[in-house]
Amino acid sequence: MKLIKSFPRAAVLGAVMMATGCLSTAALAQDGPSESHLAAAKKVTIATRMLEPFDDILPLLAEQTRTAFIQAQPTRAEDVIDVTQKIALQLAPKRALLNERVYTLWAESFTEEELNQLAEFYSTDLGQKLTRSIPVVTSKSVASAREWQDALSTEMVTLVQQELERIDSAQ
Repeated sequence: MKLIKSFPRAAVLGAVMMATGCLSTAALAQDGPSESHLAAAKKVTIATRMLEPFDDILPLLAEQTRTAFIQAQPTRAEDVIDVTQKIALQLAPKRALLNERVYTLWAESFTEEELNQLAEFYSTDLGQKLTRSIPVVTSKSVASAREWQDALSTEMVTLVQQELERIDSAQ
C-alpha cells in the first residue's frame, strides 16, 4: 500500500522531469547541430549498435512496475498485467527522445566530417568486428583487472604483515 500512496508523487515528479527534459531538448534543437550533423551521428550510432543496450529499458521498467503493483495488490494481478502492457506500448514511442539525445551527444562530440568518417569505418568489416569485439574485450579486461587487484591486494596484505612481524621481532 505504501507504493500506491507514493505513486502519485512519483508520477508528478516524473512528469516534471519529463517536461524539463523535453524543454531542454527543444532548446538544444534551436542552437544545436544541423540535421545533416545529426544524421551523421545517427549513422555512427547505428553502425556501432550504440543504442542496442537501451532496448531493454522499457521492458525492464514494465516488469518492475508490474511486479511492484502485483505485490501491492495481488488480487488485481490480471488488471495490473493488462494495464502495464498497455502503458508500456503507449510509452514506447518516447524511445525516440533517447535516440535523439544520443545523436545530439555524438554531434556535440565530433564534427560532421568526423562522424561521417567514423560511420564509414564502422560500416567496414573491421569496424563491425571492432563493434562486436569491444563488449567482449571490455568484459574480459574488467575481469582481468579484478583478478589482478585481488592478487595485488593479497600480496600487499601479506607483505605488510611480514614487514610488521619483522619490525616486531627486531624490537
